[in-house]
Amino acid sequence: MIIWLNGTFGSGKTQTAIELHRSIPHSYVFDPENAGYYIRDNLPGGMSKNDFRSHPLWRELTYSMLKYIDSEYSGTIIVPMTLVDPDYFMQIVGRLRSEGIVVRHFTLTASPETLYSRLKGRGEGRRSWAAVQMERCLTGLENKVFECYVDTEQISIPEVAGIIMSLLETGK
Repeated sequence: MIIWLNGTFGSGKTQTAIELHRSIPHSYVFDPENAGYYIRDNLPGGMSKNDFRSHPLWRELTYSMLKYIDSEYSGTIIVPMTLVDPDYFMQIVGRLRSEGIVVRHFTLTASPETLYSRLKGRGEGRRSWAAVQMERCLTGLENKVFECYVDTEQISIPEVAGIIMSLLETGK
């Protein structure tokens, strides 16, 4: 099974992934950002894009890596990654699901004020790349394809992970 943790920057994806990894025996955290950094750092300047998710190659690599890991690894794969474009989501998650791979998707949410506060806590101001993307991400994540929202506003990371574990157990 693949657990995909979605949400805007500052929603708690990475910390929740770490907490889930601690809670789920034989699990692995796969971070598609690494493929994005590789692409960004290895393309000529004129080919570079503001967001590596815009590169079809990133979406293909992410899909291919997850398919490969799922085929060779018997544990749970946890993916903390923001995806707000429904087409990109379908090119990765939809494609995996269409091939019979179980992908459970959760979108972590919080108010813009809380998200800005969390970004500030990690040293990013209101003009940082992540902060500038917030409105676009919040709007994009309203699409029905991203449903199964987990509100992280007033709860701790272990509580967020607990909610996700409960939803996994109940199949919701």
